[in-house]
Amino acid sequence: MEFGALIKFYRTQRGITQAELSKGICSVPHLSKIEHNSKEANEETVSLLLRRLNVGLEEMEEKEEEIKFLLKRLDGKINFYLKDEIEENYQKLVNIEHLIPFSKYMYIYELYKFRYLIFKGLIEDAENQRALLYKQKKNFSQHEDYLFRYYHAIFLMWKGQYQNADDILDVLHTENNNESASGEFLYHRSLVKSSLEQSGHAIHFGKMALQIFMNQHNFIRILHTLMLLGINYTHSNIYEEAQECFQHLIRNAELLKKEKLLPQIYHNMGHLQFKMKNPKKALNFYEKSLELQPTKNQHYLVTLYAVGELHHSLKSIDKAKNCFQEVNLLSKKLGVKKYRLLTDFYLLHMASPVKAFEYLEAKVIPYFEEANEHMEDLTRFYKMLADYYNQMGLVNDAVTYLNKII
Repeated sequence: MEFGALIKFYRTQRGITQAELSKGICSVPHLSKIEHNSKEANEETVSLLLRRLNVGLEEMEEKEEEIKFLLKRLDGKINFYLKDEIEENYQKLVNIEHLIPFSKYMYIYELYKFRYLIFKGLIEDAENQRALLYKQKKNFSQHEDYLFRYYHAIFLMWKGQYQNADDILDVLHTENNNESASGEFLYHRSLVKSSLEQSGHAIHFGKMALQIFMNQHNFIRILHTLMLLGINYTHSNIYEEAQECFQHLIRNAELLKKEKLLPQIYHNMGHLQFKMKNPKKALNFYEKSLELQPTKNQHYLVTLYAVGELHHSLKSIDKAKNCFQEVNLLSKKLGVKKYRLLTDFYLLHMASPVKAFEYLEAKVIPYFEEANEHMEDLTRFYKMLADYYNQMGLVNDAVTYLNKII
């Protein structure tokens, strides 16, 4: 505990002069030195000064131990994704926040606060906290600097800046191999690789994270990692492993009463069945997902769009049209450009294929190319256009899009 700074804090808070506080204990110049550097005082002098301020030395030492304990526990609760306990623990830290600057955990607290704000999805507050931390960066220890860069990478992931986040995580993995080998770090490596559609790397890091979480009995993170693995096995056409992941997820989510995960699990299982050319099973899982989604948010929109695509592939044109019309309206309401463009294309295609392919080439493909993601969708659209131009006898145009696939 930084007792000099603590003495000054309580002295000024209580409106006591240095002369009043030091009388009979030490000289005013000596008190001034103590307040600016705790090393100037012995324990007996500090104890007498604190006692006059009605602050116990033992109590302050206990508070520092409490700060250390609460910070360690907050980190653990976040790693185990225990939402209610995280909030309770954080509020206990807030209650003694005025003491933390006088402890050796000042920067660790501010770093964990940054992680907490990201966890809560309070992006604007997290942005402000990041700016505050950046100003103090030169004062960080090696471990604190590691935490700042790691949490900054998580923050960038939240903002959708996956490549920047991946670059930071890659450097950290190289620099701090032992420290980086936590399940949480490997999970985030897998998550960012998945977001960059690098499924092979996502599976590699996901399997490593899963093993650690299983050893720790970190059940919620096991579910999250199985979801990542299932998605990336699906993208990699490793269907048996993907199906096994989702089957484990369904059983464990029900067992652990994590019903909020089930809509996403059912959606991903539906996508897997669609890729495995089991349209009826796919539709069943998609509909299960929709039934469990209470509000028509972006997750609902994504699943309903998948149902529309499935009906379209089965030539159930009226059902597909109804889905796409609802998705189109919802995407405009939510401001989701991607699904507005996609449903515009499909609705046009049902009315006029020629206009639809003009729209695909002029609007949809440029949007996906600029976003530099969703390569699976983009490849499918390249093939659609190539097939269309080939049927029209426009071989050169067809070859142009086939080359883009290659």
